Parts: sequence; C-alpha cells; structure tokens
Amino acid sequence: MNKDNYTAKARFYLDFLCNVKPNRRTGSLGNRDATDFFANTVRAYGYEVDATPFECLDHICNGAILSQEEAYEVYASPYTMGCDALAELIAVSTIEELENIDCEGKILLIKGAICKEQLMPKNFVFYNPEHHQKIIALLESRKPAGIITATEKKPEQAGALYPFPLIVDGDFDIPSVYCKDIVGDILAITHGLFRLKIDAIRISSRATNIIARLNSNAPRKVVITAHIDAYEGSPGASDNASGIIVLLLCAQMLSDYRGENCIEIVALNGEDHYSAGGQMDYLKRYGTEMPKIMLAINIDDVGYKIGRTAYSFYECPLSLEKKAEDVFLRFNSLASGEQWFNGDHMIFAQNQVPSMAFTSERMADLMKTVTHTSLDTPDLIDCYKLVEVAESLNALVRSI
Repeated sequence: MNKDNYTAKARFYLDFLCNVKPNRRTGSLGNRDATDFFANTVRAYGYEVDATPFECLDHICNGAILSQEEAYEVYASPYTMGCDALAELIAVSTIEELENIDCEGKILLIKGAICKEQLMPKNFVFYNPEHHQKIIALLESRKPAGIITATEKKPEQAGALYPFPLIVDGDFDIPSVYCKDIVGDILAITHGLFRLKIDAIRISSRATNIIARLNSNAPRKVVITAHIDAYEGSPGASDNASGIIVLLLCAQMLSDYRGENCIEIVALNGEDHYSAGGQMDYLKRYGTEMPKIMLAINIDDVGYKIGRTAYSFYECPLSLEKKAEDVFLRFNSLASGEQWFNGDHMIFAQNQVPSMAFTSERMADLMKTVTHTSLDTPDLIDCYKLVEVAESLNALVRSI
C-alpha cells in the first residue's frame, strides 16, 4: 500500500475516533466503541488480541450552580459527588490556613498558593507528592459541605483548560467545583450564605486495554503503545487519536513480520482518567514480563500540522539510540526532541526498560491552546505525518 492510501486510511480512522458518542473517556460507551474498533481492525491483520476488561468509574454530570443574590460561574469537578448545600463560605489560600480552619458543614473556597498545582488523585501510585497527600487528608478531616477551587491557567499541568479542576479524583468524596481565580477573588470578599448544587453521579463501569500480538511465544518483545482514551468534553484528535492511528497503521505494516521477536501493540486505556486504570491493569497482568521487553515505544500528541514529530530516548543503550537515529534520518518529518516525563513510556522507563517516546515538537503550544478542550479537533492533524511515524516504526522494528 502506498503513502496516499495509508494517509486516506488514517483520515478515516481519525474521523471515527473523534466522533464516537459521547466521547472516549474511559468507561463510557464511546470509549468501548473505540476499543472495539481497534480490536476488530488489528484482529483482521492476524494479531492475537487480548481485550480483557477491568473495572473503572464513569461519571455523568449535568452541571453545577453556585449562587447567592447572583449566580457565579463554576464547573463541577470531574468525578465529583453531587450535592445541594446552603452554607456560609469560608476561604483559605495556604496549607497553614487549612490546618487551622474550622469549616465543617461550610462551603470551603480554596484559592491562591494552595491551588498552584493540580492535586494528584489520592490513590495515584505513579506520582503523589507528600504535600498533595497532606492537602487531601486535611480536606477530608475538615469535612466541608462542599469545596470551590479557584485556579489560574497552568498549561504544563492541565493543558489549555482555564480554569482547571484542582481535584480530579473518584476516590475523593467531598463534592467540589472549580472556577477562575478572578471569580475566587470576588467570592472571598462576599459575605452571607451560598447555595452550591451539583447534579452529578458516579457509575460503576468497565473498560479494556487492547493488546495485540504477533509471535507471542518469542522470548523477547517490542512494545508499542498509545492511549486510546480522551479527556471529558474533548474530541481528542491530537490527544490521542493520532497516536492510536499510528498503532493501527503500524499494525498493518508489520502484519507480515516474521522476525524473532514478539510484536506487542497496546492501546492503553486511562492516561486521561484519574485512576490510570488501564495502565494499572497492564502492570498487574503483564508487569512480570518487563525483563522480556527489548524496547518500549509510546506515541502521544503526534501529527500536529505545524512542526515535526519529536522522538526521545529513555534508559536506552547508545547502540540502540544510534540504530534508531540511523532509521529516523530517512524521514523528513522526524526530529530529535527533548525528554518529557508525563507519558505512558514512563511505565516502562521507571522499570529500566529501554524506551522511546514520540510527540509533536510543538507539544508546549498544543498544551497552551487546545489540549483537553473541545478545540482538539481533526483539522489540527496532518495524517501524512502519522503515516511517516508508522513507517519509521515499521523500519525500526525490522532492524532490531
């Protein structure tokens, strides 16, 4: 198949993945449609497919209202519990103030310095700094009726969202909303009773990783991953339909592979979910196979129409880096890039597995403008660039 045909196929995949309903959030119907589509596509190329489901939490929200004499613009935190509270509002801006406040039964406004970093979910195992754990523990011990978090723009943490939710955690049971920092400043000097109403419900659900293998009994394997889920409310074209498309194209290109290694192509499900459920399930079921992996490659946010695709290395011997560089020199749309440490490649790199990551060299621009928003649409993606990434991986896998 020539590049034009692969490019047309990539456009078809992109249109499908960005239009499942309601979206590709882990646990949703659209997410299941996406994983079914992926499984059926790679199965047709002769791969053994493991689609074992895991338990997860889905969330349905119909909005939030904060009002006094007037309504204030607030948004329900992802995975929050619902509530209908009428209470006094009290504000804190530091951990020290939170330690010393009595806010039981009140509406707690969190603003300022304490809101500088999006809090890690309380049971998130990959990264969970002590001061985040302390804030969560203090909030739970203070027992407010509801929480308002006032946040500024932080693209390096939360993408283009403004405001961004400080709390994204289905294991945290105090109802919460978030608002812009300027709204928080107004609320902090407004006295009287406030009504906070959140119309939301948590739903037990299931999702699945899709793990496709060729030559599954081989003693060593090459693993290629991308996350198939998307952030709530986002079509997720660059984040990360583009990466999934590369996997699908690569699966087709490698379908005639008869080398000595196992090829494992993995659509992980949960990179944008608070629980990282798919990543945890993969480690639970296949973590003992880490020593078999000769190279793990993760693809996220590739194909942006501006700029090239950047690759980076983690825990790789120099000989492997040199071999990969020699392959990638054949592709004009690829360039060496800086390391980044918040993608699924870190699952492998933290276990000393030689790893690579592919992303847009303009990832910082994407994070500031479209990531995790409704603006992450298919028109941002150059499908020809996706074909080139897949071709480069096809060539690399056959060379090692």
